Amino acid sequence: MVPGRLNCTFIQLSNELTLANDHPDNPLQKHRGRGAVSNLAGRFATNISTCESDGWELEETPQRRLRTEALPERAKSIIASNRSPDIPFDQSINPYRGCEHGCIYCYARPAHAYVDLSPGLDFETRLFFKPDGPALLEQALRKPGYDCKPIALGSNTDPYQPLERQKRITRQLLEVMHRFQQPVTIVTKSQLILDDLPLLAEMARDNLCQVAISVTTLDNALKRQLEPRTAGPAARLHTIEALSDAGIPVAVMAAPMIPAINDSELEAILAAARDAGADQAAYILLRLPHEVAPLFRQWLQEHYPDRLSHVMSLVRQSRGGRDYDSNFAQRQTGTGVFAQLLQQRFRIACRKLDLNRRRQSLDCSRFAPPPCAGEQQSLFQ
Repeated sequence: MVPGRLNCTFIQLSNELTLANDHPDNPLQKHRGRGAVSNLAGRFATNISTCESDGWELEETPQRRLRTEALPERAKSIIASNRSPDIPFDQSINPYRGCEHGCIYCYARPAHAYVDLSPGLDFETRLFFKPDGPALLEQALRKPGYDCKPIALGSNTDPYQPLERQKRITRQLLEVMHRFQQPVTIVTKSQLILDDLPLLAEMARDNLCQVAISVTTLDNALKRQLEPRTAGPAARLHTIEALSDAGIPVAVMAAPMIPAINDSELEAILAAARDAGADQAAYILLRLPHEVAPLFRQWLQEHYPDRLSHVMSLVRQSRGGRDYDSNFAQRQTGTGVFAQLLQQRFRIACRKLDLNRRRQSLDCSRFAPPPCAGEQQSLFQ
């Protein structure tokens, strides 16, 4: 043991999730611009290490700045199929793995465990992008047996997270879809989508594009805690307005609704989005699959310790006594008194605000692969 150093201890994990930061000498830490307060071990890890003080430190160690690292991911295919009956799309594309937005509640966090990384801070700082995505998409769309259905962008992580400004993978995917007349739906909470406004407006004129903007809260302070690297509430409402003014069908996603944290804002979010130009709306009750549950508890302990027990009690009342129930029939809305009241409030608000009255399906009949380089356009199309 070296005086003045932090010495590492290795811990054998059981099948239950164990926190490397649970040791009393190694407390959880807030990091500026990050949502998670630990690098929770993934559920497939067999060993973890934790640093322990030997008591010889002469001064407090300065907090390490967490930098974002982006690595290319060589994918074999780009379109993922969906068979979940509660999800309104059959196929999706995720240009990025991990998300710098850092939303503490993100149900995509557990996916980082599949690449031996933490669903905690690693999910926000160790990102992957798919440079071959546009080429793979073109290959998929040219296959003779391809059945054209709308493709969802942003079903797992945000396609317009900050990394998109550099890599432009989402933009390239949209350009391929535009050439093929492939319909697309997009979910985002980023103003970066406005960089692609002319392209999206052109696709919308042919009924090939719909966008949903996620608005979790209208409170800037809460936004900074929940979603540290996302656009603010006013910016998201402006994005809705700009999309609507450009003729792009736009919906608002009031998601997630977190008991005793932001659920009181449901009606205000829907009204503000309607005033900005949204004509469709949806909501999702907080989901806490796998590692998200302990990460969310850590977040509550750090930011709302006085509400921790109450929030988690309401969550369990809405999930059959557990932190989460993945049953397709209720995982989006939950069960129990709180969930039922939230559902009733949503329906009443939508009726008063004239939301969800008219929903138009995207046009798949226009789909037509363009000629490859060197080929002539058919005279009979």
